[in-house]
Amino acid sequence: MQALRSFTVRTRLPPPLAPLGELAMNLRWSWDERTRDLFRWVEPTLWEVSLHDPVRLLGLVGRGRLEALVADAGFMGFMDEVHEELERYMARPRWFQNRGGSPLRAVAYFSPEFGIAEALPQYSGGLGVLAGDHLKAASGLAVPLIGVGLFYREGYFRQGLNTDGWQQERFPLLDPFSMALRLMDGVRVTVDLAGTPLHAQVWKAQVGRIPLYLLDTDIDENGPDERAVTDRLYGGGTEHRIRQEILLGMGGVRALTALGEPTQVFHTNEGHAGFLGLERIRGLVENHAMGWAEAIEAGRSGAVFTTHTPVPAGIDRFPRELMEKYFSSWTRDCGTTIDELMALGHAPGEGPGDPFNMAVMGLRLAGRANGVSRLHGDVSRKMFRHLWPGVPAEEAPIGSVTNGVHGFTWVSPEMDDLLTRALNPSWPEADAETWARIETVRDDELWRVKEQGRARLVAFVRERLAHQLRAKGGDGADLAWCSEAFDERVLTIGFARRFATYKRADLLLSQPERLEQLLLDSDRPVQFIFAGKAHPADDHGKEIIRRIAQFARRAEVRHRFSFVEDYDIAVARVLYQGSDVWLNNPRRPMEACGTSGEKAALNGALNCSILDGWWAEMYDGQNGWAISSAEGEQDLERRDAFEAESLFDILEHHIVPLFYERQGGPVPRGWARRVKHTLRVLGPQVEASRMVRDYVTTMYEPAASRAEAMSGVGWARARALASWKDGIWRAFGQVAVAQVDSDASVVELGMKRTVEAMVSLGVLTPDDVAVQALHGPVGPNDELTAPQIVTLALVGRDQPSGHYRFASSFSCERAGRYGYTVRVVPAHPDLDAPAEMGLVAWA
Repeated sequence: MQALRSFTVRTRLPPPLAPLGELAMNLRWSWDERTRDLFRWVEPTLWEVSLHDPVRLLGLVGRGRLEALVADAGFMGFMDEVHEELERYMARPRWFQNRGGSPLRAVAYFSPEFGIAEALPQYSGGLGVLAGDHLKAASGLAVPLIGVGLFYREGYFRQGLNTDGWQQERFPLLDPFSMALRLMDGVRVTVDLAGTPLHAQVWKAQVGRIPLYLLDTDIDENGPDERAVTDRLYGGGTEHRIRQEILLGMGGVRALTALGEPTQVFHTNEGHAGFLGLERIRGLVENHAMGWAEAIEAGRSGAVFTTHTPVPAGIDRFPRELMEKYFSSWTRDCGTTIDELMALGHAPGEGPGDPFNMAVMGLRLAGRANGVSRLHGDVSRKMFRHLWPGVPAEEAPIGSVTNGVHGFTWVSPEMDDLLTRALNPSWPEADAETWARIETVRDDELWRVKEQGRARLVAFVRERLAHQLRAKGGDGADLAWCSEAFDERVLTIGFARRFATYKRADLLLSQPERLEQLLLDSDRPVQFIFAGKAHPADDHGKEIIRRIAQFARRAEVRHRFSFVEDYDIAVARVLYQGSDVWLNNPRRPMEACGTSGEKAALNGALNCSILDGWWAEMYDGQNGWAISSAEGEQDLERRDAFEAESLFDILEHHIVPLFYERQGGPVPRGWARRVKHTLRVLGPQVEASRMVRDYVTTMYEPAASRAEAMSGVGWARARALASWKDGIWRAFGQVAVAQVDSDASVVELGMKRTVEAMVSLGVLTPDDVAVQALHGPVGPNDELTAPQIVTLALVGRDQPSGHYRFASSFSCERAGRYGYTVRVVPAHPDLDAPAEMGLVAWA
């Protein structure tokens, strides 16, 4: 029998317990151990039943238990302490306020997913967890940031495997009223979907100091199709995706206006929210009487775009017919054409019929852009270099801010306690000098922390294995082995992430005999634990899961090799905390960052990884192991075989012997030294607080300053820049380097060399350009390597020809073959970067 209507009944707490409600509704509990201890005290059994969700817990606790808590002086005293800690946390000035003089007032951080806690399942993997950690770190630093996303009624899928090991997806319906969410009464947002209005309500999650607003279309004002726009994260086809992204980007901007949240800087976390730039253009056109080009310049000034994909296939693209369907009215509102709109999402050489590229638009509409590791920044500059024709790839205006992770969320209670005692209670924000104190920790004390994490992981895996078998009809003898599976004394290697093909989760299976020898060694065994989900439409990823699951079901190895189903934040946390080694073997350079290894490192795990993503810049030879990469090999089978050989060699000859080397006692001293070294060098680098500080100083504050400058006096500078650019576009074809002269063909080390260039500027003036000499060592084909740039000064004008003379000198600081060249680029004080326009005239 089905209910005609359903609704949520919320617990009414006795007035003395009101602080419990406030604590439950602030997601700070997801990273504050004392707050979780308080809710565990409320009812320990129900705390486990609720899956550590305070809101759900309070909905399960009976009236009698609540009254008993009111009468418990110890509980009430502890509750008051924890509540006061929250109030102090919310009010105390932190890093951002203590700096003083910042031009930054408010950042709106848009993302399609946010991984805050398993109790708010609005994430699929790394992108969402990164967004959640970004908000948490911003809260800890008191950065004025606002999160904007969507509320998916079915979230991402829950995973199970059938008897063959094939991934099965379930989409349980979520009830926002039973979560740490508050409906913003009276706030409605409406966007146009090809002539049909789409209405959305707004939920608010409080993430420490940071508000997170989530738009939800499952309301009575919408028809069935419109209600389903926010049904699933990354669900449906291309048209469903564009409808979601219109709501996220355009609806998100409108939601901030409706909520009265003034925003100075807009940060787009990947291209999914890119349509926010179009909504901002519309607002500038309608509210400030701007033209199309003027509105683009004004909007760019306060915009930041972060790309997370190292491959073109990972970027959202929409066909012209969908863009025409959903944006024809927008083009009319903005006084432009569909061709001009399409050009925003096209690279040079692409025509009106080519798909609209969300990353290209994101780069075009953002004054600042970045990849998420140094290597990924380099890969992104090469991948998108065609947007700036004539500009060397290394000068493409895409920087990098390496991702970090929120330590308090991911470290075990035991590791948190150790770091608090060795460093200080605010260890996630500690500097390198403070982190160096970890070297004074006793080996046995550190080893005990690792043993506790490993024991907890083994108990967790045994329970999960039994649960997975029962779900498939197993009982009795089928389950008996689970209670003895895995061993808390055995070297434990973890692998957990999205099961994309390039991540090669099954690389170990390429040599099954060798793998079995590692698993079954009588003296020095190894155990492996895998977890992760493949996208519902990714059959290749599902096949990798099936192969791993089938290997894990073999009777001879199942006690040492396992696949844990239904990967989420809770599963990830216990894996990071219990693994001795964290394995990552993608095909370089396809891993943009790969933050799972950072979380494991903060728990004292050692990374064994291809030098990709964050690991490429932070590996120092002693903080883990680097798997050799054969990225120059075009045959993928040969490449995989080579890299698998390297992985097995590291496991057999380096990792296993070091872990089991126990001279002079039960503690592996060499291993402990490596762990302490890892914590010392990686601790200050992998923290999300470092990442957010980098965003503030290199992205947000420059964007805020530029937005303030461009918006002054009716956006006068934005209008002037648009007009200047138009003139440059029209006239730059007349610019040429007519002649280059220099003194001496041989110079001594350290001596200066003078270069003079004759330049034709056509109708432009010397104020419109910069004439530059690029100099440095040259390779075998006279190509400049890592050139330095010197700007030449105007020294006169040749009257007969009308050419301008520019000159300067540079010092030759390296012996051997040396070279230089000269170029002309547009120059204006309001350009974000010299390469911004992609115009270069080379000698």
